[in-house]
Amino acid sequence: MGRYLASIFDGDPVNRHKPSVDVLFRSIASASGPNAIGIMLTGMGSDGASAMREMKVSGSYNFAQDQSTCVVFGMPREAIARGAVDMVLPLPQIAPAVLARLHRCMAPGSAPDEPPY
Repeated sequence: MGRYLASIFDGDPVNRHKPSVDVLFRSIASASGPNAIGIMLTGMGSDGASAMREMKVSGSYNFAQDQSTCVVFGMPREAIARGAVDMVLPLPQIAPAVLARLHRCMAPGSAPDEPPY
């Protein structure tokens, strides 16, 4: 585990977005690697999908909201299609799954690549 500090700056749009999920997720991939958990919720377009894949490659465990509970399935669909997501769940099940994942990963002798259930 590490200690992380987030800073906000007024940069240019990335892929036409400001703020951009791509910027956030790339920062996490680079700074946190396997200490991160990614969550992609409802949204239009593909912002964050490639960078979430970078998070997964760096060792993070990633969740996405399922189509049935999304208002717009674009962003989760793109992340899933790019192989960036480990688990797809309905919105009400995401927070409990994240907490279970954290509990499992923080337990002594735990294996961080095990599913949370």
